[in-house]
This record gives sequence, structure tokens and C-alpha cells, in this order.
Amino acid sequence: MADPTARATPPVGRGPAKGAPSGRASGASSTRAKGAPGKPGGKADGPAPVKVVATNRRARHDFEITRTLEAGIVLLGSEIKSLRAGRVSLQEAYVSIDRGEAWLVGANFASWQAASYSDHDPLRRRKLLLKSKEIFELGRTVQLKGMTLVPMRLYLKGGWAKLEIGVGRGKKLYDKRDSLKQRDTAREMARATARSDR
Repeated sequence: MADPTARATPPVGRGPAKGAPSGRASGASSTRAKGAPGKPGGKADGPAPVKVVATNRRARHDFEITRTLEAGIVLLGSEIKSLRAGRVSLQEAYVSIDRGEAWLVGANFASWQAASYSDHDPLRRRKLLLKSKEIFELGRTVQLKGMTLVPMRLYLKGGWAKLEIGVGRGKKLYDKRDSLKQRDTAREMARATARSDR
């Protein structure tokens, strides 16, 4: 069942078409931020610029990520403003598959002071835009293989809000210790190399 509070925000410079969704996933549009760069005629030179807004720093520490994929996300106008201001946290967030739809749950989009009566619920669940086939495969992966869908990064890509989803399995304690040890070793090697180059 779709979230009744969610609505699509049309791209800036275009009038909303009746009955038209905000966008599609996998190469199509999600919610676009106001003032985002774009080229007239819909053509762009090279890859779309990416601005990372929020990162789940514990994702790779707590999970062994086997693959990642990109999803669009449906946001309210006040949520886009919070996103552009960098007032978003993914630390307690996760991705859920429910009745054939994908949702971002637990992400904190801070309230926007100037939104007054139209402000949003900071912790409401938000619909993700993926192809039906992708959603079906993710659901099977979670149910049959015991994997977890982890929000990795939230970013603006060519002005459109995107979420990087990691598919992974929770690490055991000794796996986490090994990851920390490898990270510390890499840091020491980098420092040693820097000192030798002086």
C-alpha cells in the first residue's frame, strides 16, 4: 500500500502533468532538487554530476556488502530543502520490501523551519523507485538468502535524489575486528609511505 503522505515533486521549470508520477528508477527520474544543473533539450555532456548528501558510515563495518544498486526516491518539497541543506541521517535507516514496493524506513530528514504547516514527518517512510523486476529479486534475496538491504549513500545526481542500496549480510564480531585491523594496517602503511616521501 502506497504511503498516502508521499507526493511527487515535478522538475523545476515544468508544469505538473495530471496523473504523471515523479519519475522512474534505473535511468529515469526521481525527485529533482530546485536549481539543479541541467542542459536545455534534455541532453547532457558526460556523466551527471554527483553530490553526496548523507553516508551510512557503519554500513560496511556492520555488513559484508556483496553488491549495490541505485534507486530513485519520492520526496516532499520540504524534504528536498532538508536534503540540499545536508540535514539528513541514514544511521538508523533500512530498506524494506512491502507488497511489491520498496521503502526507505527510519531515515531522518530534519524538519524544515520555513515549511510551516506543510512541514514533513522527519521519520516517515519514503517510497523508492525501482523496476518491478528489481524489487522482486531483492525480496527473494532477503527471504531466501537472509540478506539485508542497507542504505549506503543518499546523493543528488544531475539534480535528482538517489539512494545507493547495499545488499549484504551482517558481520560477526570477529569479522568486524578483522575489518578494523585491516583498516588500521592500511592507515599505518599510508603514513609510513608519506614519511618516506618527505
